[in-house]
Amino acid sequence: MSRNGGHEDPSGEAGGGCPGPLAGIRVLELAGLAPGPFAGMMLADHGAEVLRIDRVSAVEAAGDRPRPDAMDRGKLTIGLDLKSPGGVAAFRRLAAGADVVIEVFRPGVAERLGIGPDDLRAVNERLVYGRMTGWGQDGPLARTAGHDIDYIAVAGVLSMLGRAGDKPTPPINILGDFAGGGLMLAYGVLLALFERERTGRGTVVDAAMVDGAALLFAMFSQSAQAGLWGPRGTNLLDTGAPMYDTYATADGGYVAVGALEPAFYEELLAKTGLTDLPSRDDRANWPRIRERLAAAFASKTRAEWERIFEGSDACVSPVLDVGEAARHPHNAARGTYVDVGGVAQPAPAPRLLGGGHDERSVPAPATRLRDLSAWGIAEEDAKALREAGVLA
Repeated sequence: MSRNGGHEDPSGEAGGGCPGPLAGIRVLELAGLAPGPFAGMMLADHGAEVLRIDRVSAVEAAGDRPRPDAMDRGKLTIGLDLKSPGGVAAFRRLAAGADVVIEVFRPGVAERLGIGPDDLRAVNERLVYGRMTGWGQDGPLARTAGHDIDYIAVAGVLSMLGRAGDKPTPPINILGDFAGGGLMLAYGVLLALFERERTGRGTVVDAAMVDGAALLFAMFSQSAQAGLWGPRGTNLLDTGAPMYDTYATADGGYVAVGALEPAFYEELLAKTGLTDLPSRDDRANWPRIRERLAAAFASKTRAEWERIFEGSDACVSPVLDVGEAARHPHNAARGTYVDVGGVAQPAPAPRLLGGGHDERSVPAPATRLRDLSAWGIAEEDAKALREAGVLA
């Protein structure tokens, strides 16, 4: 699908995406907050060559040291002053040989810099221009500031999160920033690349976190409007049910319980010795069931409960911290976490099996790109840009 066909890492150094289905796709990623780099990381994880465009000062400060940041893994990086005419001209030359641009500015900023979609498609009509914002490129809120918590609030998502009787509780910034934003942007880029195969032309991807967050809650939004989903914290999947919640253990740890199906619930009762509990089908019994389960789990350590439930279908799991998760036998067996520059990071996902490439390749830390000739900027031009302080 690449404009230029397959190619090797032009730097001759470590870096570049892992082998995968996106090999041959070139991506220019304009530096921004985590959701944008997350989208670029996903593309790099599956073979795209991602060149991150950062501030000159940031790249000079980092030097040539590999950057183990998870959001930057598998990427190449340069510094470019996009507020200078020389920097803008250089970016356009890079875009002429790219397949994708990822931009995360407020609406109108890229156009003012001279690197908006129309500016770049004038030099590359096949370019896919991926834009991610909180509110989208249009609408009354498009030019206002916001964060994940604001986007999921307006999407109707935040109102559904939290325990009964408590205020809405955001699940850090996963739903708006990463799932509704970065993940949707990566998905949109792939859609646009697929469409380009038919039309021969690139398009603009307008990925808005408010849109993405709303889409993620499609099932719950429909259920709420149909009267099938009650106030937050009172439903089967939002800690309203005692068989779908977390419980403290004797050593200060926690276990997660997801025994929804009757057979799994019966196994939960057998393993905890609570076979005399009242019927869970009557919601009036839920407080009593929760109380008994809480007392039972508090009587043993998390490790003891792990041994009791090992290999069972009771759907009881230990609540692990990040370090423990990387060492867990299941995750270790699957290679769910990999070492990138001495840092444990989640491995690329999802996996494509039987496609003739190794989707379990370990990404390399981000690496500074020195030789831009394969990207259309000759060494003498790059030298002049560096001397002018435009390129690093």
